[in-house]
Amino acid sequence: MGKAISNEQLFEFMTKMYSELTSRVDSIQDEMQGMKSEIQEGFKEVKQDIVRLENKMDENHRALYDGYKLTYEKLTSLEIKVDEIDKKVDKHDVEIRVIKGVK
Repeated sequence: MGKAISNEQLFEFMTKMYSELTSRVDSIQDEMQGMKSEIQEGFKEVKQDIVRLENKMDENHRALYDGYKLTYEKLTSLEIKVDEIDKKVDKHDVEIRVIKGVK
């Protein structure tokens, strides 16, 4: 059959394998730490973007509310004017009937 492996050769082989595995595990841990740092930085950026968007939305909301308020106030003012004009028209109708009735 094949050549017999001595204990010393087996020990050297296992030591070499252990060294390679340790090196690979260390490399993987370093990569994972780098990825963890990148993810944390990404989360910070996303949080900052969310805060910026919330601030922008708040500004837009205030602007929309102010526009709505101005529109409502103008509409109310116009309704009052239309009511006044309607009363004048009614008064003029009565006066016209009176004038026509006198003749």
